[in-house]
This record gives sequence, C-alpha cells and structure tokens, in this order.
Amino acid sequence: MNEDFLDIKLREREDQHAFRRLRLPDGKTDLCSNDYLGIATGGLIERVLDQTRDRHGSGGSRLLAGNYPLVEETEKMLAVFHAAEAGLIFNSGYDANLGLLSCLPQRGDTILYDQLSHASIRDGMRLSFARAFSFGHNDLTDLERKLASAEGNKFVVTESVFSMDGDQAPLAEMAAVCRRYGAHFIVDEAHATGVIGERGEGLVQVLGLQQECLARVHTFGKAVGCHGAIVLGSHRLRDYLVNYCRPFIYTTALPASAVRAIQTAYGLFPGMDRERGHLRALIDRLRGARLRFERLQSVTPIQGVVVPGNEAVKTLAQGLQAEGLDIRPILYPTVPKGRERLRIVLHAFNTMEDMEKLIGLLAG
Repeated sequence: MNEDFLDIKLREREDQHAFRRLRLPDGKTDLCSNDYLGIATGGLIERVLDQTRDRHGSGGSRLLAGNYPLVEETEKMLAVFHAAEAGLIFNSGYDANLGLLSCLPQRGDTILYDQLSHASIRDGMRLSFARAFSFGHNDLTDLERKLASAEGNKFVVTESVFSMDGDQAPLAEMAAVCRRYGAHFIVDEAHATGVIGERGEGLVQVLGLQQECLARVHTFGKAVGCHGAIVLGSHRLRDYLVNYCRPFIYTTALPASAVRAIQTAYGLFPGMDRERGHLRALIDRLRGARLRFERLQSVTPIQGVVVPGNEAVKTLAQGLQAEGLDIRPILYPTVPKGRERLRIVLHAFNTMEDMEKLIGLLAG
C-alpha cells in the first residue's frame, strides 16, 4: 500500500519543528495537566466508587438501549447545581461543542466566535450550514460591528476561560451586546468548571448571567476529574438536541460507571474550598514573580509564558523537564506564529516549593 502522501504532511510538521509525539507520565512534577483540583490523579472518585457495581457499557445510544435512570437523574442534579432548566450529557466536551454548533445554526444564520475559540467550537461550526466569522479576541467593538451586519439568527460563541491564554472573556459586556442585537449567547465553561466561583460553579453563574445564555457547556475532563460534558439550557433546547444533534443521537451513551463518577465528582469539588484557596495562592505567587519572558495576563491556573519560535520554546521546555518539572511547549500552528509559549498549569497539589523552583528557573 502506497502511503507516500502521508509523508508529505508529516514532513511539514517536522520542518516546522512541530511534530507531535505521545509521551507517557514519568514522575515529574505535574505542571501541564488540566487536573486543577487533583481529583483525577488523587484517586478521590475511585475511593468513593470502590464498592459500586455499575456497568462499564451502556448497550447503545440514548435513543435506543443506552438510556437509564442514573444518567437522567445526574442531568437533573447538574442542571440544579448550575441554575439551568435542563441539561443533556455528552461523551466529551468535544462532542458537546461539535453537536451543539453543528445543529443549532441553520443556513442563512450567522455565527460570530472569538478568534481564540477551541478547535471543537470551530469544528462544530464547520459542520453547520450557517456562515461563521471570528471577532478579535475579547474585542467588544469588533463583535458589535460584525453583529450589526449579521443575517438570520445570530449566535455569539466564546469560552469563559481560554484554554491557551488562561484569560477570561468579558461575559457581562458580551451579554449586553447580544441583548442589543438579539443574538443567542453560547459559553463554553470547560476551564472554569470547578475552579471559578465559591463552589466551582463557573464564571457565568458568578456573574449571574445564566438567563442570558442560550446554552452553556460544562466539561468534566478537567477540574471535575472524570469524563464527559453537559449542555445546559432550556427544556426546549434539550428536546431539540435529542432530535437533531447527530453526535448525541448516533453514538453509544456513556456507561453508568462514567456517569456515577460525574455525580460523585459533583459531590466533591463544590466543597474543595481549601484546594481552591491554595491554588489562588500559587497563582498569585507566580504572577508576582519577575521572569525573563513575556507573560500572558491570567488570574486562572493557566499561566502562559511566551517564548517565540517552535525550536526555542521546545528547548526551554526540555530544560525544565530535565529539572523535574513537567511543562509542555505549545507550538505553532496550535497558537499563532511568534506567540509560541510554555503553558504552565497550576494545581491544588503543587507546593509553594514547586513554585519557587519554577520561578528560579524562569527568572535566571
């Protein structure tokens, strides 16, 4: 079989110093995972679930054999926690964004999305028949200018906390712009869930904007420490997704073991005040340090240190890894050329000694 056509694209990655490889954990200090509260690596869910006998297969899609009382009970529980009418569980955050954005906007409609939106948002829009345009990152003026000429039903999509920069969207101001132009507001809370708010409820609820959103996406693979996602909104939205969302309709449902883990995690993280407090202390210490590199402005666990050039940032990351700190480089084309960076992720299980070691290596 001739696979030469694959070599052409792989050589492109090698020429850009951007060739990706899978790595196994090797015992270094974790400064790269999204397990912000340590629920996943700390085995907290496993200890709670040790005595359960949940199934590890659901038997089919939710519309066939894969629906069961636990998943509907969990959807209702999460909707109450997040102050929504209803919710629909998906197999991952990627599936949730892909499904939501591919089936809601129709031909003749317009989607406006922040230019730093996650790949899952972009891929969902690509499958839609609506027209999609980006607006400048957190740029309200650009958003309003584009909304003024938008056609059909208008959808505005953003993340509350951005996965590569760690900064927050101006959600209150964006909601006000959406009201003025009759646009539907959709917010991905993936990196805010569990971390932002007194109980980890997310930025939308902290700002009291849940009634301003057509849909919110909360994912469970980050601070929640397990797997899956939920789309929150009205009962009518839930009914619409059950009828038209292909990534929901045509996939095998999460098994009861996975849903029990979600339910268990939601019983854990709202009470993890000490962990969130320690996380804030680590963030403040790193933000207050003098480093020799440009830093992105973030008050979240995602702290970006800009090191332009794929080869330069890879070399720096390798040096940090040699010192026992697992920090990964983020390369072009994942981020714009010249904005390559270390994506430093802080966790409740990191120590202040870890911070001092990191600061010493980046300050010298």
